[in-house]
Amino acid sequence: MKMSKSKLSLAAAGVISALTMGVQTQDVEAANWLMLQGTEAPGTAGRAKVWGFVQPEAQYIEGTTVPAGAFKGAIMQPNTIGPDRNSRATMGIRRARIGVRGQGFPLDNKTNYFILAEFGHNGVTSPGPNRNGAAYLTDASVTLNHIPYARFRVGQFKTPGSEEGLQAIHVFDYINFTNGADQLLMERFAAGDGSTANVKNAPIAGVGAFRDIGAQLFDTIKMKNNEISYAFMIGNGNGINSQDNNTKKDLYGYLSYEMVLGGKGGRRQGAKFFAWTHQGKRTLTAEGAGEYDRNRSGLGFTFRKGPYRAAGEFIMADGLIRNGTDGGAKVGQKSADGTKTAGLNFLTDDEANAYYVHVGYAVLPKLELDLRYDVLNRATKVEKNERTFSTITLGAQYFINKKTRITVNYELRNMEVANPSAIGDAAKRAAAEKIAGAVDNKASIQLLAIF
Repeated sequence: MKMSKSKLSLAAAGVISALTMGVQTQDVEAANWLMLQGTEAPGTAGRAKVWGFVQPEAQYIEGTTVPAGAFKGAIMQPNTIGPDRNSRATMGIRRARIGVRGQGFPLDNKTNYFILAEFGHNGVTSPGPNRNGAAYLTDASVTLNHIPYARFRVGQFKTPGSEEGLQAIHVFDYINFTNGADQLLMERFAAGDGSTANVKNAPIAGVGAFRDIGAQLFDTIKMKNNEISYAFMIGNGNGINSQDNNTKKDLYGYLSYEMVLGGKGGRRQGAKFFAWTHQGKRTLTAEGAGEYDRNRSGLGFTFRKGPYRAAGEFIMADGLIRNGTDGGAKVGQKSADGTKTAGLNFLTDDEANAYYVHVGYAVLPKLELDLRYDVLNRATKVEKNERTFSTITLGAQYFINKKTRITVNYELRNMEVANPSAIGDAAKRAAAEKIAGAVDNKASIQLLAIF
């Protein structure tokens, strides 16, 4: 899974050389996320365009408590609503983002900038000692479009990777991410691996939000109705608004092919196939202190034509894997005998894989029905540790207008001990299966308004 800087450089050169023979770079805003979020079409954007969106929502989970084990009766982490994990039924402002983007026009219309701040209550603004719910900068980048076939972007922005993370959240067809995206890709940062039983190992910063600080070489090349996009990025690998905490840098690679079938913008019609890789190192300073690999890769497709929508992706992970909380209890909860404190756990050298399939159909011009099935196989290296998460999400989207919609989801959530016979102790095996079976379904409704 490892990819050296030299190999990335050679791959970049090979891709650019192969793709630039007899073609021209696309000069208009392309319906792919590298271009939509990183560039402005020359002559069409002003010096500053203010934009943003708001997402109020309500979510409900039955709230079953931990049914067995050392933390029996405690609040169960999966059956609470993030980011605070204090309630099983709550209303809130999931996201409230405002930004400004534009060109250096009239000085230089080939220089773009993109700034975005988060005011909502979510994993970016709330968890960790340095978060107090105030506004937080999520994006701040400058793109130089002066070299054909090689645009250059520097700053803080979304990393080239999984479609779930790379796409604009305001065109996301669901309210919550898949198990794979949430547990393998949406990074949480902690000082330790949680191996000390009486220490509350909790997040020390907000989530990574699929973003990093670094530099990216990228472009989209258009050949009639076909587009090929590539990106190579080097980043800190230590979350947003943070300097690196080690000397190692994260490397990202992305390649996609799309057949354009009509339309424009974030919901343009087309068939896209993509692959990506992310290689990095993480440093822990508390329990399990040391430097560990964090490698991810994936491939998938998206399809949109007329009333039909479909997408699918397969993700592989190795190295540092998030492994839930002690006994399934909420972080900070005490065990029944008071000797243990539930903390966030990480496996420092393990593997996982995940996949999802999504289909949608617009039954009416303003009403779309959606169905998604996703699976995560976590901690697959040691049989007794492996857990399987699967979720069926039933969804509906009602479009009040082009910039306002209501989304309703119901998630049928399931967790299983993948290899119960590998747990030799009968009592521990029974407790593990009861805890896995106690994960509740989730209902949610969300309003989106773009401005």
